[in-house]
Amino acid sequence: MIAILGYIIVISSVMGGYLFAGGHLELLWQPAEFIIIGGAALGAFVASSTKYALTLNLKNIPRVFIGSAPSKNTYMQVLTFLYVLFNKTKREGLISIEKDVEDPAGSPLFQSFPMILHDKQVCEFIGDSMRTFLTTGNADELAELMDTDIESMHEELHLPPSNYGRLADSLPGLGIVAAVLGVVLAMGKINESAEVLGHYVGAALLGTFIGILLCYGIVGPASAKLENLMLERVVYFKCIREALLAAVRGQSPISALEHGRRIIPPTLRPTFLEMEQALKSQGGGQAK
Repeated sequence: MIAILGYIIVISSVMGGYLFAGGHLELLWQPAEFIIIGGAALGAFVASSTKYALTLNLKNIPRVFIGSAPSKNTYMQVLTFLYVLFNKTKREGLISIEKDVEDPAGSPLFQSFPMILHDKQVCEFIGDSMRTFLTTGNADELAELMDTDIESMHEELHLPPSNYGRLADSLPGLGIVAAVLGVVLAMGKINESAEVLGHYVGAALLGTFIGILLCYGIVGPASAKLENLMLERVVYFKCIREALLAAVRGQSPISALEHGRRIIPPTLRPTFLEMEQALKSQGGGQAK
């Protein structure tokens, strides 16, 4: 919704200012300019992509409008879940969570936290990490594997915003291409009346306008939005990593949780008291 609001502000500001200055919207309707710029941009975008990259690029378009970054409540949920998980391993032993991490969908523990259960990537990250430690018992090896996992995730999440950023950078140039073609057409009408010639020159200039507006007002912000989502998603997984790593290294559940909590950006970070209240509401009693 924030992206939609932003685009409404961009379009209404540009069009509103144009109308306020006495412009006429019908003059902006030049289908040929849109075909040249849009078609060339799409073709270049496809030509520069692999099948893997193109799939990721298309898959991420909806995230510009409906994608959400982790909120304070999201962090509260994941920390509370990890606390319950750590408490279970402390009371019943590490082997007690084997079935939970093997089959999150069938685990009462995961089912108690729908937000976690429905995030397949989080379930896999926690499950794979704990299964690895169950197998090796080596915390340092687990730390390296989790770092590798997060780095791989970062690279994949970075690909769409990077590609859309390059697309945005190309749009002003493609706008100039459309403008040059418009000038060529206008030169063919050099003997026509000033009104006819002015129409063609105006259409040519519109190509530059469209390219720049698409770059800085539409595609560029979409690229920035995906990059922001990527950065906040990576921090979310770093929070989980720190808590898991502290727990397998022998820290108490609440201490392990604190390692994860301190990674959270201050604006989104639950206070210690808020965290304690959330743990008590899960039947954990006094956090220890």
